[in-house]
Amino acid sequence: MPRVVRALRHRDFRLFWFGNFLSNIGTWMQSIAQGWLVLQLAPNNSAFWLGVIGFAASAPMLLFTMIGGVIADRVSKRKLMLWSQSIMMVQAFALWGLTFSGRITVPMVVLLAFVNGVAMALNSPSYQAIVPQLVPREDLSNAIALNAAQFNMARVVGPTLGGFAMAWVGISGDFFINALSFVAVLVALVQIAYPPVLAPTGDSVWRTLADGFDYVFGRRDMSILLALVALASIFGIPFIIFVPLFAKELLHLGARGFGLLMAAQGAGAFVGAATIAYIKHIHYRGRFVVRSAIAFYIFIILFTLSRNVWISGVLLAAVGYCMVLTIATVNTLLQHLSADHMRGRVMSMYATAFLGFAPIGSLLAGSLAGSIGAPAAIGGMSAVALIATIVIYFTRPVLKLIK
Repeated sequence: MPRVVRALRHRDFRLFWFGNFLSNIGTWMQSIAQGWLVLQLAPNNSAFWLGVIGFAASAPMLLFTMIGGVIADRVSKRKLMLWSQSIMMVQAFALWGLTFSGRITVPMVVLLAFVNGVAMALNSPSYQAIVPQLVPREDLSNAIALNAAQFNMARVVGPTLGGFAMAWVGISGDFFINALSFVAVLVALVQIAYPPVLAPTGDSVWRTLADGFDYVFGRRDMSILLALVALASIFGIPFIIFVPLFAKELLHLGARGFGLLMAAQGAGAFVGAATIAYIKHIHYRGRFVVRSAIAFYIFIILFTLSRNVWISGVLLAAVGYCMVLTIATVNTLLQHLSADHMRGRVMSMYATAFLGFAPIGSLLAGSLAGSIGAPAAIGGMSAVALIATIVIYFTRPVLKLIK
């Protein structure tokens, strides 16, 4: 196969990749439909409720992802993913039924977002840790990049289809399509051949979790990478949940325009993932992560200042590109640095840093947006992250040496 997709030559990874790609398309369709639904249900207080729903969806990542990582190191990752994906499918069907029948309310959306977040928290460490078992070590970097690529291709296709589907069949149609999309990943998980993992003997769950903390925080290279991801999670990534607000109130777009705007971000993210997949080796990846993160925050700030649709689309593409360069590179580094028996716990800490701290950022952004406006809130938070990243780079020499 061509170098950029060489990991797809392995059957199990290929099944895993395509199944998750179809499922992620549905997830992104639901994501934009949910944001648009909140704007309709709470037009006078939408910024606050967008922040609350972002918190509800992400808070379980902070509370349960670590436990999911311990479970991932003790039981079959495939079975854990089958259960968690099934719960997400049921949640999507519930959201569809309530919306289609006209009984949906904002508190119901918050509750269902929380349920989905719990399932994602349990799923995420296994999702990350299963990849090294599906490909040989020489194809691991490419496999991680291709996983990022499929996720971001879904960010292009999903919002685009979601925007048109909302216009044609209503918001509930997006939720129904997402529920059906889980069939693809469930079938893929049943088909792959995954080697059994022996659970650690004699240690409790909490002791196993404590060992994971000791392992990660005893490594300066791992802990500093997780700190950079946590910084992005709190101050940078929450901007995503406010894109519906920017689209409707500042750029004056409808559902289709909003979908295309989100697709622009996904397109940039896909190009970023393709870049990582093509590059076989990056010299001094620690420096590369910092430069990408700095560009990520700068483009978010510029996006908050734009009132032109086309400029906003280009800036969102740049934001998506730099975000994936940063996150995918950290993911690859942690996978390579981690011992096999610790990988589930290491990736649970990565998932917690990436998604678990986002609820703090969502609440902070929602509160600030209610008082000073969304552009100032998002731009100010990104400026804080920009300055903090530069300070970390110059005060933590180990970051410059990570290869």
